Amino acid sequence: MDFGSSAFWVALGQILIADILLSGDNAVVIALAARALPPEQQKRAVIIGAGAAIAMRVMLTLVAAQLMQLPWLKLVGGAMLLYIGVGLLMPEEEASESSIEAKGSMFAAVRTILIADAVMSVDNVIAVAAAAKGDTFLLVLGLLISIPFVVWGSTFLLRLIERYPVIVWAGAALLGFIAGEIILADPAISDWVAQQAQSLEMTSRRLEQLAGVVGAVLVLLTAKVLMARRSSQSAAQG
Repeated sequence: MDFGSSAFWVALGQILIADILLSGDNAVVIALAARALPPEQQKRAVIIGAGAAIAMRVMLTLVAAQLMQLPWLKLVGGAMLLYIGVGLLMPEEEASESSIEAKGSMFAAVRTILIADAVMSVDNVIAVAAAAKGDTFLLVLGLLISIPFVVWGSTFLLRLIERYPVIVWAGAALLGFIAGEIILADPAISDWVAQQAQSLEMTSRRLEQLAGVVGAVLVLLTAKVLMARRSSQSAAQG
């Protein structure tokens, strides 16, 4: 596509708009993962995590069509998101070393960002790939330009989290909701989902949304139960 043509700039604008609109949940994950770091490391974690996530999204976009057809991918990814959502809610001082969360190090925060972004971006990259119309240069340029927007959104959320800690619970619930939707959207169970939706007299999309609600509740309840159990164990040991 000619750099000076109007079609190039229209397509670039479409990529930027699509990526910014679809990256809201990714910005939430970046902010949640970086929140437990010392203040002087938070900005660095946001920049490194967002940059690495965008680079990974470029690679995902190049093979998006093939990825979307792989059975069981979304089921595994959804389960990982549920785990991450619960892990982000666990108290930092009590979390285990094996938990995938934002405790203690830059590496742990960036790792969480990359895992969650990889799972949530499979659907998002389809829109970006479609806007690029097969132009790899246009695709990479658009995603690179979008990095500052994702970084700014994550930084803004970090400030809000400092003032309103309840946002952490809302963010974890969002991960659970996305996980529920992703799981039912897996091609391996598409026929079963369609049958269940028909028996319940609703569309498959509505059933996926219902699964999202269940996923959000599951994350919050699981975190509550684990926190209560750890609290009782600490009291007993004390």
